[in-house]
Amino acid sequence: MQGLKDTKNWIAGIQWFFFIFANIVIIPITVGEAFGMTQAEIVPLLQFSFIITGLACLGQVFFGHGRPILEGQSGLWWGIFLTLVATASAQGMPLHVLGGSLAIGVIISGVITILIGLLGIGPYIAKLFNPGVMGVFMLLLGITLIQIFLKGMLGIPFGQAAETAAINLPVAGLAIFIALLVIIISIKSPANVRSYALLIGIIIGWILYVIFFGSPSAATSENVSAIPLFPFGKMTWDTGVVLTAVLAGLLNTSNTFGALKGTDEMFQQTTTNEDYRKSFTVTGVATVGAGFFGLVPYAPFVSSIGFLKQTNIYDKVPFIIGGFLFFLMGIIPPIGTFFSTLPLSIGSAVLFVAYLQLFNSSIDFFKGMSFNTLNVYRSAIPLFAGVVIMTFPASYFESIPAFIRPFMSNGLLVGIIIALILENMMDWDRVGKTYEKS
Repeated sequence: MQGLKDTKNWIAGIQWFFFIFANIVIIPITVGEAFGMTQAEIVPLLQFSFIITGLACLGQVFFGHGRPILEGQSGLWWGIFLTLVATASAQGMPLHVLGGSLAIGVIISGVITILIGLLGIGPYIAKLFNPGVMGVFMLLLGITLIQIFLKGMLGIPFGQAAETAAINLPVAGLAIFIALLVIIISIKSPANVRSYALLIGIIIGWILYVIFFGSPSAATSENVSAIPLFPFGKMTWDTGVVLTAVLAGLLNTSNTFGALKGTDEMFQQTTTNEDYRKSFTVTGVATVGAGFFGLVPYAPFVSSIGFLKQTNIYDKVPFIIGGFLFFLMGIIPPIGTFFSTLPLSIGSAVLFVAYLQLFNSSIDFFKGMSFNTLNVYRSAIPLFAGVVIMTFPASYFESIPAFIRPFMSNGLLVGIIIALILENMMDWDRVGKTYEKS
């Protein structure tokens, strides 16, 4: 691979590495905190996240869809994990029961994803996810993730401790400054500087955090293999959690459609049935592994669209370099331990800016639709319903049967399901034409 000799590819590869790192590192940390794990228990969880993510990225570029798109722990799944923990805590479900049931649901959804790939039915599912559904999905996913990042920026912990926490003003002030800095660099700087805005934000933010607040202490782990199987709880069965997880796995396929369809124009090619088949197979294998090791399941990241637009790094070689470096960081414990000291507030601030691009991706899908007073319901209902449910406290859902409670309390899942039903139950474009003629 001659591109490995090019210095620019290595610089771009480091940019990819930090983008992957910033997206992934806070996921196992926040989930581990939510499940009440100690820092020493979270470190091996981090290392396995680095290893599997690096392998998943390389697997997609060599054996999957073949595009430089981050294959990481899904934002949709991440939001569901944190929502279920908050709901379980409020409703008295033991966290080990939740964790064990999630593991079963994740493994089942991974097997289903593999079958979708091997059987080649991805394109048929893709027909259900038309621009109306994808526009709703992108916007609700953005709101879900921005909510998480904003909480991290403000210094609010995850899990049960969040209920009595308050905004950490000094930490929040630095995080907001870094977010504004990244935005200014992204808007005002020359193109060759703008492409490294995220990397600059992480480095400057990390340094300033250490100067003002000191370096976060790094826990150690004897060996990466020390992580037990099913770290959140031994496999157990709670129907509501398992069904929610399986449903989430099916809806998680929208990440694949969004990431591949969203990059068709960038790479000047149309996603083929074979691309979908290979992509789902790789994602399914990574998801099954995630179920055993307590990781958030995988998917192609739609946020890669924003990264690609911001950096203009379309070549595969930098992505391969970044993915390999990330895998390497996982198999060398001291390196992973060092990078695990990245302050959550700084990582959240950089990702806050990166994920704002999901709004643009949502608008791009909506641009192909013609709205009027008759057909606006197709998007207004799922969007407003999903957002409002996100604001409800867990206590509101105690009257709902336990087996559907985890699903009904998740605004992202409810919004996507409503969008799928509305978009596929009638021809909304015809409603618009009828309105125009009248």
